[in-house]
Amino acid sequence: MKIYLTGCLCVLFYGFLLSQSQTIDELRAKKAELQEKMTPLKAQIDPIQSELQAIDNAIAKLPGWYTGLAGLVGANFLTRHNWYAAGNLKNSSATSISGSFNGFVNLIQENYFWRNKGALSLGWQRLKTDGTAEDEGFKPVADILNVSSLFGYNLKKIIAVSALGEYRTSVIENFNNPGYLDIGAGVTITPIKDLVFVVHPANFNKIFSQESSSFTSSFGCKFVGDYSVKFIKGFTWKSNLSGFVSYNNNNPALHNGTWTNWITFNIIKGLGVGLEHGLRMSPQERVLLNTNSTTQNYFVVGLSYTL
Repeated sequence: MKIYLTGCLCVLFYGFLLSQSQTIDELRAKKAELQEKMTPLKAQIDPIQSELQAIDNAIAKLPGWYTGLAGLVGANFLTRHNWYAAGNLKNSSATSISGSFNGFVNLIQENYFWRNKGALSLGWQRLKTDGTAEDEGFKPVADILNVSSLFGYNLKKIIAVSALGEYRTSVIENFNNPGYLDIGAGVTITPIKDLVFVVHPANFNKIFSQESSSFTSSFGCKFVGDYSVKFIKGFTWKSNLSGFVSYNNNNPALHNGTWTNWITFNIIKGLGVGLEHGLRMSPQERVLLNTNSTTQNYFVVGLSYTL
């Protein structure tokens, strides 16, 4: 009897596998048929897409105002209850909220240009445990404001004499303490529309700070590199490098620089996911941080929206 039942089960199982195999083969055949029908349609669509891209490139080269705005919002929530592996944090909760926003307003004319940019990155974190006497609320973990304005008059097609004003500080805590203001003049090179190099040998780096013994203003060379590119399948990469090299011989050194990158992936109608990462070097800030590390960094990951 057992042998008979086992044989029946084997036959049924084999029949099930066979039916599944036939179903998969049928679906694959249907897929191949649809792909074959799409071939002539794709041949018609590709030239139209190329023509649309050529029109967009032509529009981008015309004089006029150009604007853009992008945002990145992230949040993380964590709660533990009697979780042994967490040790002293076995009963705790952690919440982090962050946001990053950047935009530009550019005026591009045949003989001159005026490029304006702004970026704001904010983040808060809250940690609550059984050992905490009282809830201290959210504490800032990211706090950066950067605005800049670059004006240039074209000498040649890609080279211009230019003047730049750039300001960087915090807004949640220690506003303008420190605050960095660069004002200078030099040349700007624009080899392609979305790639801008700025070199200003005549630049004054003014630092506003209550810690006057640690922060020192000085003359030096300001350099900026700004680049943005759109990849296939919705990927966009923006990169900005802004730095200052002081002419003064000082200890700690008066140089400083920040390199920020944004990577976004558009899912639908400007909505997607993104990453922002910032890397900073400042010997004067390192003294106050009391650390041997030569760099600072932060990152934000979350939902993105681009206009």
